[in-house]
Amino acid sequence: MITLANRLNVVEEYYFSSKLREVRQLASEGKPIINMGIGSPDLKPSQAVIDAVVNAMQDENAHQYQSYQGLPELRKGMADFYQNNYGVALNSNTEILPLMGSKEGIMHISLAFLNEGDEVLIPNPGYPTYTSVTNLVGAVPVYYDLKEANNWEPDFEALEKLNLSKVKLMWLGYPHMPTGARGSLELFAKLIAFAKKHNILLVNDNPYSFVLNDNPMSLLQVEGAKDVALELNSLSKTFNMAGWRVGMVLGSATLIDAVLKVKSNMDSGMFFGIQKGAVAALNSDKSWFEDMNKIYRKRRILTEQLAEKLGCEVYKEGVGLFVWAKLPAGIESSEDFIDKILIEKSIFITPGTIFGSNGEGYIRFALCVKEEKIEEAISRF
Repeated sequence: MITLANRLNVVEEYYFSSKLREVRQLASEGKPIINMGIGSPDLKPSQAVIDAVVNAMQDENAHQYQSYQGLPELRKGMADFYQNNYGVALNSNTEILPLMGSKEGIMHISLAFLNEGDEVLIPNPGYPTYTSVTNLVGAVPVYYDLKEANNWEPDFEALEKLNLSKVKLMWLGYPHMPTGARGSLELFAKLIAFAKKHNILLVNDNPYSFVLNDNPMSLLQVEGAKDVALELNSLSKTFNMAGWRVGMVLGSATLIDAVLKVKSNMDSGMFFGIQKGAVAALNSDKSWFEDMNKIYRKRRILTEQLAEKLGCEVYKEGVGLFVWAKLPAGIESSEDFIDKILIEKSIFITPGTIFGSNGEGYIRFALCVKEEKIEEAISRF
């Protein structure tokens, strides 16, 4: 009998992988499911992006293996994007590495910097993949609390009280997923100082900057950040290209080179046409973000109405692709609450518990549902 690798004992199947099977089964039985759980944009990329991919198909180089570092024009597009939108200067040849989605970057970074037994600071609540990848590479998750009372930002006094001697890496992500907390340059400066003091690699996961956010920020804006920090970013939410799998990791040449050593052994380059489409997306003007956010703003207003109809208290300061809401007093289980709504009202909402213990008592709505569907969801109550 074939035995499984021991590492599978420390991870579970990703929540959405298993839960969406249940949701699809209900839909196949004729249930009128409205999926407000997963943050997969339902809007299209711009026509310029689609045209760039179509035109690329005729290029003589389109169907060959591509560079592990991506097309020079893609890296330049990413560098220009950071300069124009964040005021961050990056060398496109040495400080940027395109990725097949930023999620793979979490694995590549972990493989590049973590040894067995190293400890990793992970936000609670936070993206579940930080924990699963940490476990897969044999490192040890150490959770730091994010709480509403502190605007979902780290408590530095509590961090300093931890035994940090084995901590090698710290994950953060602002705008924060799942809460939508914005963060600030002041917070980033404190985090950089903390990382330098304790010799910790800081990694900011930053895919939500431009969704309902009038002040996009990058960790790399802080002076000296490149000494101890990397940033992940993605075209998935910003340009409605989630299924295309285009992301990037940015930082000093030394840190990027370490990630490249892993990545170059894991794939054979990103498809040429997708890279060309990504270049077109990165060249979008401000009107792209304005038009996209007009749609998301209307959806957010309606989703807040739905949350309040359920007796929830919405976190109004949140930005990004989600609405984070506190359940009514007396509700003991977020998962029981959303399961009841799924069965009785055929609406799928994400329980806060999948993001960590501090997510208990909260639920998350994705803004990836058309206005008329949100209105229908409201009408079901």
